[in-house]
Amino acid sequence: MSIYAPQTGEARARRARAGRFLAVAMLLVAAAVIGPQAFAADGPAQPAAVDAYTVGAGETLWDIAAALTPAGDDVRDTVAQIQHLNAMPDTALAAGEQIYLPVQ
Repeated sequence: MSIYAPQTGEARARRARAGRFLAVAMLLVAAAVIGPQAFAADGPAQPAAVDAYTVGAGETLWDIAAALTPAGDDVRDTVAQIQHLNAMPDTALAAGEQIYLPVQ
């Protein structure tokens, strides 16, 4: 003879829901504690030295980057750096547009 009453289907379902709720709550707490640390930097970011440059008529991003790139370095790296500095989705430029160039 058992001292515990047999569990009904409703009681099992309630216990299962409580267990799932507890598991989700624990995951959310862990994400709230650990998540921000995953994106934190080791220290403050160093500001990048830049020059403002006004694009002339007929100039391309490649021409500008080639003039900045030291001999022996890849112009494509300079183009990518300029695009990153200016949040440019592509290499299109317009005459009179002002862009930032990295100081070499």
